[in-house]
Amino acid sequence: MILGVCRLLPFSGTLLAVLVAANAWANDSTAELATGGLVLTTTADIEMRSEELFLSVDEIRVAYRFFNKTAQNKIVTVAFPMPDISVSGLNNNLALPTVNPENIFDFSTRADGQPVETRLEQRVFARGVDQTELLRKLGVPIQPELESTNKALDALPQSQWQLLTERGLAEAQDDGVGGDSHKHLQATWTLKATYYWEQTFPAQNELLIEHRYKPSVGRSAVTSLASPDARGQSWYQEYLRKYCLDKYFLGALENARKAENSDFPALQEQRIAYILKTAANWAAPIKSFRMVVDKGDPKNLVSFCGNPSKISPTQFEVKASNYTPTGNVDVLILTKK
Repeated sequence: MILGVCRLLPFSGTLLAVLVAANAWANDSTAELATGGLVLTTTADIEMRSEELFLSVDEIRVAYRFFNKTAQNKIVTVAFPMPDISVSGLNNNLALPTVNPENIFDFSTRADGQPVETRLEQRVFARGVDQTELLRKLGVPIQPELESTNKALDALPQSQWQLLTERGLAEAQDDGVGGDSHKHLQATWTLKATYYWEQTFPAQNELLIEHRYKPSVGRSAVTSLASPDARGQSWYQEYLRKYCLDKYFLGALENARKAENSDFPALQEQRIAYILKTAANWAAPIKSFRMVVDKGDPKNLVSFCGNPSKISPTQFEVKASNYTPTGNVDVLILTKK
């Protein structure tokens, strides 16, 4: 698979949605978090024979077939690192799929069809210092984006407000109404979290490991890419590259703009970011790699890099042999409001 090759996947009709520049997002836009797959302790004894990846706005599924090349069972630490989560400002809107502070992404995994009991390590960092125990002592949830965290911070006495701000864990912000009674304490720490477990890989045998979770889906309700003025902006070129948008995509945008007689047609976007390069820490390239992207509705438009083939009204497939991941997959799904 060659990432970076431009490919647009068309659909019937003129339903479109479009990117909004990072520097032009409205307050009702949300930013996606890039998630990825499993990470093994680097080993030359275990190879990945196949990886099956499924991406949609509702779910990410991955199935790996590993093979232990040695004559002994191997016990290896397997981890699923979550993306770092941090908040900056009242209008920083992250796309978090659930409000469960212990399992934001609704992550689960199986080994040879049996559920795996994973452990979760969550650590809070501010200014490079681990401040996890302080927040737990104060009874503050360590997930910085949740409403329950904001309420817990606001409920702390003023002396604790000063302590948290001094350590770079939070900052006092005004909600715009004015006066001390309208100040809130906003989390500014970074949460680092990883699910992990010890997995036995049987000697001279295959092991199937599957995991699934809900993705962080970025959404934008306002479009600026359809505007002729956008073409001279640096972010415009970045989005062309990131999602491999081609002349057919841009032509469809122009049709939508003309049909509505507006540079900002009633369109919206959904974005998924997946980190492929986490799957590059075993003995050899992935012998068989397959990725399926599901756009959800046959009328939607989807674009991503990788020379995909259409396999159903909503699904597109990328295959590769002896594949070594080197980058990410960024998927743009466009729908009408």
